[in-house]
Amino acid sequence: MASTAVARRLQKNFRQAGLEITIEQWSVLYHLWKEDCLSQQELCNRTFRDKPSITRLIDNLEKQHLVKRLASKTDRRINLVCLTQAAVEMQEMTILIANQTMDEALEGISREEINVVKSVFQRVYDNLTIGILV
Repeated sequence: MASTAVARRLQKNFRQAGLEITIEQWSVLYHLWKEDCLSQQELCNRTFRDKPSITRLIDNLEKQHLVKRLASKTDRRINLVCLTQAAVEMQEMTILIANQTMDEALEGISREEINVVKSVFQRVYDNLTIGILV
């Protein structure tokens, strides 16, 4: 419920700022801002999404002129997803809005409480994925 509430608020804050991107699209852009020109498979891995979902998100980001697909120079089977100048220009504003949204969500919660929650969620994740990776 908390995750959904944060996502809804972030989406609302993006809209109020005149940004017509979804939270899912923002997550793809976020990973590309960290490292541009990733393969679609790498974006799947980093965003924990399946191939059809990433393909749909990239298609929509292309329609908005925020990313472009480029053929890999080393492997023609691979498309790299790269940021456009328009996406680069929106990075600072979206990160600011995301940080403000998280500050609002975490108001009155101590750093210690946040660390406990992170630790618990990491253990839950590890419990559910360690068997899969072996």
